[in-house]
Amino acid sequence: MSEQPDTPKKPPVDKKRLAHIFGDVFPETTSDERGPEGSSRSSDDDWLRSQRPPHHGG
Repeated sequence: MSEQPDTPKKPPVDKKRLAHIFGDVFPETTSDERGPEGSSRSSDDDWLRSQRPPHHGG
């Protein structure tokens, strides 16, 4: 029987330190969970209509 060498153990991740160095990578909530921030639904619809190709009619 062969013995495997001991693998070195990694130190535990210090999440506070990582957040301090790199900042928050992922927000606590996603944009669809948050309320509108100065953007109304009609302006989104206007933008979408302005992006419609001409061959789709108006």
